[in-house]
Parts: sequence; C-alpha cells; structure tokens
Amino acid sequence: MCAHVVVAEDDPKQAELIRRYLANEGHRVAVVHDGRAALDEARACRPDLMVLDVMMPRVDGLDVCRALRADPALAGLPVLMLTARSAEDDLLLGLDLGADDYMTKPYSPRELMARVRTLLRRAASTASPAPATDPVLRVGPVAVDPVRHEVSCDGRPVACTPGEFALLALLAAEPGRVFSRAQIIQHLHGFDRYFTSRTVDVHVMNLRRKIEPAPERPVRLLTVYGVGYKLVPGPDRTPGADAPATPGKDALDGA
Repeated sequence: MCAHVVVAEDDPKQAELIRRYLANEGHRVAVVHDGRAALDEARACRPDLMVLDVMMPRVDGLDVCRALRADPALAGLPVLMLTARSAEDDLLLGLDLGADDYMTKPYSPRELMARVRTLLRRAASTASPAPATDPVLRVGPVAVDPVRHEVSCDGRPVACTPGEFALLALLAAEPGRVFSRAQIIQHLHGFDRYFTSRTVDVHVMNLRRKIEPAPERPVRLLTVYGVGYKLVPGPDRTPGADAPATPGKDALDGA
C-alpha cells in the first residue's frame, strides 16, 4: 500500500536513508528536522504514519508525541519512535506517551521497514466497509467499533493509539476471557522483541486512565494475577480478580 509518511529526524543522513527506503516501497515521504516542523506537517497533511526521532531541536520527540495524542484529529496517528536511548525506562516512557512502536539506534533499515508495514497494515485493517450487522463490541459502558476505529466509554469518545485500540478490541471481542501477556503480544506484534510484557502493562495502564472511573481501582479492565488481563462490564470481585490496589502499582504488577 502507498502511504503518506512523515519522517522527523534531525540527522540529515539518517533522514535521507529512511526516506529512500520508504520511497523504494512506494510511499510518499515528507522529511522534517525538528519537532515544531513535525507537528506543523502532521496538522497540515494528516499523514498515515510518523517516524519520530526523540532527540530533536525546538520540540523533542516525546513532546511531539504528547501533542499528537492530545489532538483529537491526530490522536490515532501511528507513531514509530526512534532513539539512541536504550534503557527500559526510556522505552516505557515513549509508549506511555502513546508511541505505537519503538526502535533504538543503531537499527536495521530492513527491520524498520518491517515495522512500518506492520503499523500500516494494522491501521488499514480498520478501514474496510461496515458489514450489515452491527460491528460494535460492547462490554458494559465500553464500546469498541473495529470498522470505524472508534472507542467510547459512558457515551463519551475515547482517543486511543493504534496499539491501545488493538489491545482493547482483542479483550472486548471475548468479554470475561483472560488473555495472558504472551497471547496479547502474539496478537499485537507477533512476538516482536521490542514489544514485551512490560509494554503490555503500559498499554493497560493507559487504557485504565481512559475507561476506568478510578484508574487506581479498576473495575473494567482487570488483572487476574499470575494469568493476565480481561475486560468485564463492571465491578467484578470474583477470586483472582483485582482487589483495590495501591495507586500506580496494579498495572505494572506481576500478572
């Protein structure tokens, strides 16, 4: 598929390398070299994907990602983040801000293109015509529309990143079923070595902020300790489900 991709990279050589690989696969590419230009380009042209370096002048990549997710028109834009920082905390921070994938430098251009294809396929899979029956997945107050790529909770729209949407749609398709982290990883990224159990936890934590009445005491997106996660219509206090937890601990605790 031909897509419109914005490459935000302050190193001209790296930017040109990425541009050439993308162009060779038939994509239209706009290259910018600072964060402010990245935001301006995204707002002007509504691209299909952004390849975003973290360390950039004017506005860094983390703040760019934060601004994209705060903009309703761009909240669903797939973002593949690039950085020279390889620490797990940096990876989790990028995902916490809404990045859909994360690569550390140096990286293989072929692997970068494979990740681009994965993100574009995932985004395109939600653009098919609506079937005759209602496609919306409803679990209590949470509604997930896989055709229109929309989420609502208690009747209000919820902006989700592609990764968050894919996870929520997986859980909503079988309410009450417990999915292990390994099953979630396989579904979302085919055991991508950068998509780990910790990144699943971050997506869960972000979703809880968006669909739970009190994220620190979840009643919808639950942890079943030692097993995984499930989505339920409302309060569920069956054995093994979440008990009231210390704020911030539940999402990253050992399922």
